[in-house]
Amino acid sequence: MKKLGNVLYLTSPDAFLGLEDEALVIKKEDQPTKKLPLLNLEGIVCFNYTGVSPFLMGACVQRNINLTFLTPNGRFMARVNGPVSGNVLLRKKQFALSEDEDKSLAIARNCVLGKIYNQRKVLQRAKRDHALLLELDQFDAVIADLKELLENAQFAASKAELMAIEGNAAKRYFSLFDQLIFQQKDHFFFYERTRRPPTDPMNALLSFLYVLLANETASALEAVGLDAYVGFFHADRPGRQSLALDIMEELRPVLCDRLALNLVNRKQISGKGFSIKESGGVLMDDETRKVVIVAWQEKKKEELLHPFLKEKVPYGLLAHVQALLLARHLRGDLEAYPPFFWS
Repeated sequence: MKKLGNVLYLTSPDAFLGLEDEALVIKKEDQPTKKLPLLNLEGIVCFNYTGVSPFLMGACVQRNINLTFLTPNGRFMARVNGPVSGNVLLRKKQFALSEDEDKSLAIARNCVLGKIYNQRKVLQRAKRDHALLLELDQFDAVIADLKELLENAQFAASKAELMAIEGNAAKRYFSLFDQLIFQQKDHFFFYERTRRPPTDPMNALLSFLYVLLANETASALEAVGLDAYVGFFHADRPGRQSLALDIMEELRPVLCDRLALNLVNRKQISGKGFSIKESGGVLMDDETRKVVIVAWQEKKKEELLHPFLKEKVPYGLLAHVQALLLARHLRGDLEAYPPFFWS
Protein backbone atom coordinates (compact mmCIF):
# COMPACT_ATOMS: atom_id res chain seq x y z
CA MET A 1 0.00 0.00 0.00
CA LYS A 2 1.19 3.50 -0.83
CA LYS A 3 2.30 5.61 2.14
CA LEU A 4 0.65 8.92 2.91
CA GLY A 5 3.18 11.53 1.77
CA ASN A 6 3.64 15.17 2.72
CA VAL A 7 1.97 17.94 0.73
CA LEU A 8 3.25 21.50 1.08
CA TYR A 9 0.55 24.19 0.81
CA LEU A 10 2.05 27.61 0.10
CA THR A 11 -0.51 30.29 0.95
CA SER A 12 1.70 33.41 1.06
CA PRO A 13 0.99 35.46 -2.10
CA ASP A 14 4.45 37.09 -2.12
CA ALA A 15 6.56 33.93 -1.73
CA PHE A 16 8.88 32.65 -4.47
CA LEU A 17 9.90 29.00 -4.74
CA GLY A 18 13.34 27.98 -5.89
CA LEU A 19 15.79 25.08 -5.73
CA GLU A 20 19.08 24.79 -3.89
CA ASP A 21 20.88 21.46 -4.03
CA GLU A 22 18.18 18.91 -3.04
CA ALA A 23 16.05 21.38 -1.14
CA LEU A 24 13.00 23.50 -1.88
CA VAL A 25 13.74 27.14 -1.05
CA ILE A 26 10.96 29.55 0.00
CA LYS A 27 11.93 33.21 -0.38
CA LYS A 28 9.95 36.17 0.94
CA GLU A 29 10.97 39.79 1.28
CA ASP A 30 12.16 40.80 4.76
CA GLN A 31 11.95 37.22 6.03
CA PRO A 32 14.57 34.48 6.47
CA THR A 33 14.80 31.95 3.66
CA LYS A 34 13.25 28.58 4.45
CA LYS A 35 14.43 25.22 3.11
CA LEU A 36 12.62 21.90 2.91
CA PRO A 37 14.11 18.64 1.57
CA LEU A 38 12.41 17.52 -1.64
CA LEU A 39 12.83 13.95 -0.47
CA ASN A 40 9.97 14.37 2.02
CA LEU A 41 7.45 15.85 -0.42
CA GLU A 42 4.73 14.19 -2.49
CA GLY A 43 3.12 17.39 -3.72
CA ILE A 44 3.29 21.20 -3.65
CA VAL A 45 0.17 23.35 -3.89
CA CYS A 46 0.71 27.07 -4.53
CA PHE A 47 -1.86 29.79 -3.87
CA ASN A 48 0.64 32.49 -4.84
CA TYR A 49 1.32 34.46 -8.00
CA THR A 50 4.99 35.37 -7.45
CA GLY A 51 6.43 32.34 -9.19
CA VAL A 52 8.38 29.10 -9.20
CA SER A 53 11.82 28.64 -10.73
CA PRO A 54 12.17 26.40 -13.82
CA PHE A 55 14.87 24.48 -11.95
CA LEU A 56 12.38 23.56 -9.21
CA MET A 57 9.80 22.56 -11.81
CA GLY A 58 12.36 20.27 -13.44
CA ALA A 59 13.31 18.74 -10.10
CA CYS A 60 9.63 18.08 -9.29
CA VAL A 61 9.13 16.38 -12.66
CA GLN A 62 12.19 14.17 -12.13
CA ARG A 63 11.04 13.16 -8.64
CA ASN A 64 7.36 12.78 -9.55
CA ILE A 65 6.31 15.55 -7.17
CA ASN A 66 3.01 17.08 -8.25
CA LEU A 67 3.21 20.87 -8.48
CA THR A 68 -0.21 22.52 -8.56
CA PHE A 69 -1.19 26.17 -8.96
CA LEU A 70 -4.47 27.52 -7.55
CA THR A 71 -5.83 31.04 -7.35
CA PRO A 72 -5.89 32.59 -3.84
CA ASN A 73 -9.57 31.62 -3.49
CA GLY A 74 -8.88 28.03 -4.54
CA ARG A 75 -9.73 27.78 -8.23
CA PHE A 76 -7.56 25.36 -10.20
CA MET A 77 -5.11 26.97 -12.65
CA ALA A 78 -2.49 24.41 -13.71
CA ARG A 79 -0.51 21.36 -12.68
CA VAL A 80 3.05 20.27 -13.45
CA ASN A 81 3.33 16.48 -13.27
CA GLY A 82 6.15 14.00 -13.33
CA PRO A 83 6.34 11.06 -15.74
CA VAL A 84 3.11 9.12 -16.21
CA SER A 85 3.24 5.77 -14.44
CA GLY A 86 1.50 2.64 -15.66
CA ASN A 87 1.38 1.54 -19.26
CA VAL A 88 -0.34 2.91 -22.31
CA LEU A 89 -2.64 -0.11 -22.49
CA LEU A 90 -4.42 0.97 -19.30
CA ARG A 91 -5.18 4.43 -20.70
CA LYS A 92 -6.27 2.98 -24.03
CA LYS A 93 -8.71 0.78 -22.12
CA GLN A 94 -9.91 3.82 -20.17
CA PHE A 95 -10.48 5.79 -23.38
CA ALA A 96 -12.30 2.86 -25.01
CA LEU A 97 -14.63 2.32 -22.05
CA SER A 98 -15.38 6.04 -21.82
CA GLU A 99 -16.79 5.79 -25.37
CA ASP A 100 -18.77 2.62 -24.62
CA GLU A 101 -22.15 3.84 -23.39
CA ASP A 102 -23.12 0.73 -21.41
CA LYS A 103 -19.74 0.14 -19.75
CA SER A 104 -19.27 3.82 -19.03
CA LEU A 105 -22.73 3.99 -17.47
CA ALA A 106 -21.95 1.01 -15.22
CA ILE A 107 -18.95 2.83 -13.72
CA ALA A 108 -20.88 6.09 -13.46
CA ARG A 109 -23.71 4.31 -11.61
CA ASN A 110 -21.32 3.04 -8.97
CA CYS A 111 -19.78 6.48 -8.45
CA VAL A 112 -23.26 7.94 -7.90
CA LEU A 113 -24.27 5.04 -5.65
CA GLY A 114 -21.25 5.77 -3.46
CA LYS A 115 -22.12 9.46 -3.28
CA ILE A 116 -25.80 9.01 -2.37
CA TYR A 117 -25.01 6.24 0.12
CA ASN A 118 -22.47 8.46 1.89
CA GLN A 119 -24.78 11.49 1.88
CA ARG A 120 -27.42 9.33 3.52
CA LYS A 121 -24.88 8.02 6.03
CA VAL A 122 -23.87 11.59 6.99
CA LEU A 123 -27.51 12.40 7.77
CA GLN A 124 -28.01 9.15 9.68
CA ARG A 125 -24.89 9.82 11.74
CA ALA A 126 -26.08 13.37 12.50
CA LYS A 127 -29.49 12.08 13.55
CA ARG A 128 -27.85 9.57 15.87
CA ASP A 129 -25.45 12.08 17.46
CA HIS A 130 -27.57 15.26 17.56
CA ALA A 131 -31.20 14.14 17.72
CA LEU A 132 -32.23 16.91 20.14
CA LEU A 133 -31.02 19.64 17.77
CA LEU A 134 -32.66 18.42 14.58
CA GLU A 135 -36.10 18.30 12.98
CA LEU A 136 -36.29 14.51 13.06
CA ASP A 137 -39.37 14.22 10.85
CA GLN A 138 -37.54 16.07 8.10
CA PHE A 139 -34.46 13.89 8.50
CA ASP A 140 -36.52 10.70 8.40
CA ALA A 141 -38.21 11.85 5.20
CA VAL A 142 -34.97 12.77 3.41
CA ILE A 143 -33.20 9.61 4.57
CA ALA A 144 -36.10 7.59 3.15
CA ASP A 145 -35.96 9.58 -0.10
CA LEU A 146 -32.23 8.93 -0.46
CA LYS A 147 -32.80 5.21 0.05
CA GLU A 148 -35.31 5.24 -2.81
CA LEU A 149 -32.93 7.26 -5.01
CA LEU A 150 -30.18 4.72 -4.27
CA GLU A 151 -32.42 1.98 -5.60
CA ASN A 152 -33.32 4.06 -8.65
CA ALA A 153 -29.66 4.81 -9.40
CA GLN A 154 -28.86 1.10 -9.61
CA PHE A 155 -31.21 0.76 -12.58
CA ALA A 156 -30.67 4.09 -14.34
CA ALA A 157 -30.87 3.36 -18.07
CA SER A 158 -28.92 6.41 -19.26
CA LYS A 159 -26.50 9.04 -18.02
CA ALA A 160 -29.23 11.66 -18.33
CA GLU A 161 -31.43 9.65 -15.98
CA LEU A 162 -28.50 9.08 -13.63
CA MET A 163 -27.68 12.80 -13.57
CA ALA A 164 -31.30 13.60 -12.71
CA ILE A 165 -31.20 11.12 -9.82
CA GLU A 166 -27.87 12.47 -8.58
CA GLY A 167 -29.13 16.05 -8.77
CA ASN A 168 -32.32 15.18 -6.89
CA ALA A 169 -30.33 13.41 -4.19
CA ALA A 170 -28.00 16.40 -3.79
CA LYS A 171 -31.00 18.75 -3.50
CA ARG A 172 -32.60 16.60 -0.80
CA TYR A 173 -29.32 16.17 1.09
CA PHE A 174 -28.45 19.87 1.06
CA SER A 175 -32.00 20.80 2.10
CA LEU A 176 -31.00 19.68 5.62
CA PHE A 177 -27.45 21.02 5.62
CA ASP A 178 -28.35 24.22 7.45
CA GLN A 179 -29.66 22.17 10.38
CA LEU A 180 -26.21 20.59 10.74
CA ILE A 181 -24.70 24.01 11.46
CA PHE A 182 -25.10 24.43 15.22
CA GLN A 183 -22.79 27.37 15.91
CA GLN A 184 -22.11 30.87 14.51
CA LYS A 185 -25.41 30.97 12.65
CA ASP A 186 -25.10 34.71 12.06
CA HIS A 187 -22.24 34.04 9.65
CA PHE A 188 -22.53 30.38 8.69
CA PHE A 189 -25.83 29.31 7.15
CA PHE A 190 -26.84 27.28 4.15
CA TYR A 191 -29.82 27.91 1.87
CA GLU A 192 -28.59 26.23 -1.30
CA ARG A 193 -25.37 25.11 -2.97
CA THR A 194 -23.85 28.07 -4.85
CA ARG A 195 -20.66 28.03 -6.93
CA ARG A 196 -18.72 30.29 -9.29
CA PRO A 197 -18.81 32.27 -7.11
CA PRO A 198 -19.96 30.98 -3.71
CA THR A 199 -22.28 33.57 -2.19
CA ASP A 200 -21.89 32.84 1.54
CA PRO A 201 -19.10 31.67 3.87
CA MET A 202 -20.35 28.07 4.12
CA ASN A 203 -20.42 27.65 0.36
CA ALA A 204 -16.99 29.27 0.09
CA LEU A 205 -15.64 26.79 2.65
CA LEU A 206 -17.17 23.80 0.86
CA SER A 207 -15.87 24.97 -2.52
CA PHE A 208 -12.34 25.37 -1.15
CA LEU A 209 -12.35 21.86 0.36
CA TYR A 210 -13.74 20.41 -2.87
CA VAL A 211 -10.83 21.96 -4.78
CA LEU A 212 -8.34 20.37 -2.38
CA LEU A 213 -10.02 16.99 -2.81
CA ALA A 214 -10.20 17.33 -6.61
CA ASN A 215 -6.49 18.10 -6.78
CA GLU A 216 -5.53 15.10 -4.66
CA THR A 217 -7.91 12.82 -6.57
CA ALA A 218 -6.44 13.89 -9.91
CA SER A 219 -2.93 13.23 -8.58
CA ALA A 220 -3.99 9.79 -7.32
CA LEU A 221 -5.47 8.84 -10.70
CA GLU A 222 -2.36 9.93 -12.56
CA ALA A 223 -0.16 8.08 -10.06
CA VAL A 224 -1.81 4.76 -11.01
CA GLY A 225 -1.57 5.52 -14.73
CA LEU A 226 -5.04 6.88 -15.49
CA ASP A 227 -5.99 10.10 -17.27
CA ALA A 228 -7.77 12.43 -14.85
CA TYR A 229 -9.44 14.28 -17.74
CA VAL A 230 -11.33 11.33 -19.29
CA GLY A 231 -14.30 10.39 -17.14
CA PHE A 232 -17.37 8.18 -17.18
CA PHE A 233 -20.04 10.30 -15.46
CA HIS A 234 -18.97 13.91 -15.95
CA ALA A 235 -18.83 14.95 -19.60
CA ASP A 236 -15.42 15.58 -21.15
CA ARG A 237 -14.59 19.27 -21.54
CA PRO A 238 -11.29 21.05 -22.27
CA GLY A 239 -9.47 21.64 -18.99
CA ARG A 240 -11.99 19.67 -16.94
CA GLN A 241 -10.67 16.79 -14.82
CA SER A 242 -13.75 14.69 -15.44
CA LEU A 243 -12.50 11.42 -13.97
CA ALA A 244 -11.28 13.20 -10.83
CA LEU A 245 -14.76 14.70 -10.47
CA ASP A 246 -16.28 11.22 -10.92
CA ILE A 247 -14.19 9.57 -8.21
CA MET A 248 -14.34 12.43 -5.71
CA GLU A 249 -18.16 12.39 -5.74
CA GLU A 250 -18.33 9.49 -3.31
CA LEU A 251 -15.66 11.06 -1.06
CA ARG A 252 -17.08 14.59 -0.77
CA PRO A 253 -19.73 13.96 1.93
CA VAL A 254 -17.31 12.11 4.19
CA LEU A 255 -14.12 14.12 3.72
CA CYS A 256 -15.25 17.65 2.85
CA ASP A 257 -18.80 18.17 4.12
CA ARG A 258 -18.15 16.77 7.58
CA LEU A 259 -14.86 18.65 7.92
CA ALA A 260 -16.56 21.92 6.94
CA LEU A 261 -19.24 21.38 9.58
CA ASN A 262 -16.66 20.52 12.24
CA LEU A 263 -14.61 23.63 11.50
CA VAL A 264 -17.68 25.82 12.00
CA ASN A 265 -19.31 23.98 14.89
CA ARG A 266 -16.04 23.77 16.83
CA LYS A 267 -15.39 27.46 16.11
CA GLN A 268 -12.01 26.77 14.57
CA ILE A 269 -12.87 29.42 11.99
CA SER A 270 -15.12 32.46 12.21
CA GLY A 271 -17.17 34.67 9.93
CA LYS A 272 -14.49 37.38 10.21
CA GLY A 273 -12.32 35.27 7.94
CA PHE A 274 -14.58 35.84 4.93
CA SER A 275 -15.30 38.92 2.84
CA ILE A 276 -17.83 39.76 0.14
CA LYS A 277 -16.64 41.09 -3.21
CA GLU A 278 -18.51 43.69 -5.26
CA SER A 279 -19.69 40.86 -7.53
CA GLY A 280 -21.37 39.17 -4.57
CA GLY A 281 -18.85 36.34 -4.30
CA VAL A 282 -17.38 35.44 -0.91
CA LEU A 283 -13.63 35.04 -0.37
CA MET A 284 -11.68 33.34 2.42
CA ASP A 285 -8.73 35.26 3.91
CA ASP A 286 -5.19 33.90 4.26
CA GLU A 287 -5.36 33.10 7.97
CA THR A 288 -8.62 31.17 7.64
CA ARG A 289 -7.22 29.31 4.62
CA LYS A 290 -4.24 28.22 6.73
CA VAL A 291 -6.53 26.93 9.49
CA VAL A 292 -8.58 24.97 6.96
CA ILE A 293 -5.48 23.47 5.34
CA VAL A 294 -4.06 22.36 8.71
CA ALA A 295 -7.40 20.72 9.58
CA TRP A 296 -7.44 19.07 6.14
CA GLN A 297 -3.97 17.65 6.68
CA GLU A 298 -4.92 16.35 10.12
CA LYS A 299 -8.08 14.74 8.77
CA LYS A 300 -6.04 12.92 6.14
CA LYS A 301 -4.00 11.22 8.87
CA GLU A 302 -7.03 9.63 10.54
CA GLU A 303 -7.63 5.98 9.69
CA LEU A 304 -10.73 3.98 8.85
CA LEU A 305 -11.51 0.42 7.78
CA HIS A 306 -11.93 0.39 4.01
CA PRO A 307 -15.15 -1.53 3.27
CA PHE A 308 -13.78 -3.34 0.21
CA LEU A 309 -10.15 -3.97 1.15
CA LYS A 310 -11.01 -4.76 4.78
CA GLU A 311 -7.83 -2.93 5.76
CA LYS A 312 -7.20 0.24 7.74
CA VAL A 313 -6.21 3.15 5.53
CA PRO A 314 -5.76 6.88 6.21
CA TYR A 315 -8.49 9.16 4.88
CA GLY A 316 -5.77 10.83 2.84
CA LEU A 317 -5.29 7.64 0.81
CA LEU A 318 -8.95 7.04 -0.02
CA ALA A 319 -8.63 8.69 -3.42
CA HIS A 320 -5.52 6.59 -4.16
CA VAL A 321 -7.29 3.37 -3.11
CA GLN A 322 -10.31 4.15 -5.30
CA ALA A 323 -8.01 4.98 -8.22
CA LEU A 324 -6.28 1.62 -7.79
CA LEU A 325 -9.61 -0.21 -7.67
CA LEU A 326 -10.77 1.54 -10.83
CA ALA A 327 -7.52 0.64 -12.58
CA ARG A 328 -7.98 -3.00 -11.54
CA HIS A 329 -11.49 -2.97 -12.97
CA LEU A 330 -10.31 -1.47 -16.25
CA ARG A 331 -7.62 -4.15 -16.51
CA GLY A 332 -10.26 -6.85 -16.00
CA ASP A 333 -9.11 -7.93 -12.53
CA LEU A 334 -12.40 -6.80 -10.94
CA GLU A 335 -15.82 -7.41 -12.45
CA ALA A 336 -17.06 -3.96 -11.43
CA TYR A 337 -15.68 -0.76 -9.93
CA PRO A 338 -16.34 -0.93 -6.15
CA PRO A 339 -17.34 2.51 -4.83
CA PHE A 340 -16.43 3.69 -1.34
CA PHE A 341 -19.27 3.11 1.13
CA TRP A 342 -18.66 4.85 4.45
CA SER A 343 -19.57 2.84 7.53
